[in-house]
Amino acid sequence: MSKFQTIEFYKEEKNNYNLLPFRFSNLSDDSILLTNLVGEYFISSRETLEDLVKHKLKKNDLNYKLLRSKHFLYDEQTKVAKDLLSIKYKTKLNNLSQFTSLHMFVVSLRCEHSCPYCQVSRQSDDKHKYDMSREVASKSIDLALNSPSKNIKIEMQGGESLLNFEIIQFIVEESKKRNTEKNLTFVIATNLALINKEILDYCHEHQIYISTSLDGPKEIHNKNRPRPGRNSYEKTIEGISLAREVLGLDKVSALMTTTQLSLNYPKEIINEYVKNNFNEIFLRPLSPYGFAIKTKKFSEYDVEQWFDFYKQGMEYIIELNRNGLPFKEFYTSIILRKIFTFDDPGYVDLMSPAGIGIAAVIYNYDGDVYASDESRMLAEMGDKKFKIGNVIDNSYEEIFFSEELLSPLEESFAYSAPMCNDCAFENYCGSDPVYHHAMHGDFVGRKPESEFCKRNMNIFKYIFNQMQSDPFIEKLFMSWIK
Repeated sequence: MSKFQTIEFYKEEKNNYNLLPFRFSNLSDDSILLTNLVGEYFISSRETLEDLVKHKLKKNDLNYKLLRSKHFLYDEQTKVAKDLLSIKYKTKLNNLSQFTSLHMFVVSLRCEHSCPYCQVSRQSDDKHKYDMSREVASKSIDLALNSPSKNIKIEMQGGESLLNFEIIQFIVEESKKRNTEKNLTFVIATNLALINKEILDYCHEHQIYISTSLDGPKEIHNKNRPRPGRNSYEKTIEGISLAREVLGLDKVSALMTTTQLSLNYPKEIINEYVKNNFNEIFLRPLSPYGFAIKTKKFSEYDVEQWFDFYKQGMEYIIELNRNGLPFKEFYTSIILRKIFTFDDPGYVDLMSPAGIGIAAVIYNYDGDVYASDESRMLAEMGDKKFKIGNVIDNSYEEIFFSEELLSPLEESFAYSAPMCNDCAFENYCGSDPVYHHAMHGDFVGRKPESEFCKRNMNIFKYIFNQMQSDPFIEKLFMSWIK
């Protein structure tokens, strides 16, 4: 069906209702997804869509009533529909006033692992000049606490963050000392090889969460994340167990990265998470930054290969749930929240305008400030396009209102971007100017060639088709929102 009509269309006598703005995309041969300005959706047949736009729907038709209730049309009985839609739209964007909640501190670039897919240009563990100083940490704390957001998460990263545990202690204690009104949360991202009881007792005292990496069973993990002694997997599992013993089950999370080796083992990787009492997994693809580019790991598979891996993983996760084992996929659950609620989860890659600077910001060990973790990784490759300031040299206003941040934010508003503005999935998607700059040389990117777009489009269609095909899956996906 054409989006443009002949003059005869406008001369025809029509039923007395008005259309509100909406977009549509095919899900299958006879299944079309309609979405409005705030992401409310309606799955339509081609015939129903034709009747809708030609004003042929009857008021006693169930589809008419559903489309009216979801703000796709309005009539004499629902003149307030436009006002209600406006309120919903404002609610959806309300989180933009409460920026920035995630503040990442690169406390050291040093690392004793040598992961071939690493997105950071890491340094060997004896190069102390790559550690964050107290001066840089202190200035970074002031910036973080100056954020409008009431909820501040401070995440310590590396390299291997525990190689500079002294500065972690400084950041935690100084943040608490200076804080007057924020809700503070602390996270240490670590490979756990250096964890011990003393460090964990400190974490327990200060309510610090632990985030680690677990790429799958021993053979996969050790190949993906090698370290001297070939015991990366053993150290990770031991560390997870010890951390849970001291901090509790809910204070330890894990993240995996999909390499070419991973593609053939979705069940085994998920089983590793189940075996270690995790209730979710993020089937995360590689990103085109840092060491992953130098070692050519990023180019080892394309988006279609990754999507096959994702689908196999999802099918197995659904099977686990059918058999009574609650387990979910993290990225899918984020998308589901965007589909079914107006409470945007604030996930950086799924925000429009982009989440860089708004949802997250990163303070490098040397004091440079980047709009996101990925833009810091891009800088390690020599491209500092997204450097927005320095904690020593610049004020909060100079950093967060810099042209280096505002320009990509302005261009990343997906609703006005070519192709995005016509896409029915735009409400659920985001805009990643760092990715598109890295791959295509500008903030918007070439959408037909963008793997970011292809990956998300595949996932969106998969989610809607799965919910439409099986009531169990629809109920399961709804439970993931909680």
